[in-house]
Amino acid sequence: MEVLILLGILFLALIIVIPLLERSKLRVSSETASKISRWIWPLIMIMLVLQLIMMMFRG
Repeated sequence: MEVLILLGILFLALIIVIPLLERSKLRVSSETASKISRWIWPLIMIMLVLQLIMMMFRG
């Protein structure tokens, strides 16, 4: 039952957030997007290693 409540809340959040983002005037240039995307994979790898270490010490 908790999973359904969580999914419902996430769905409602998407219904609210997506129209707000479409109406906003905030735009990201392709240069800024490329600078940000350069950091995504290294950060994901660091996060995965940290999660693995946490799982090893949890037992």
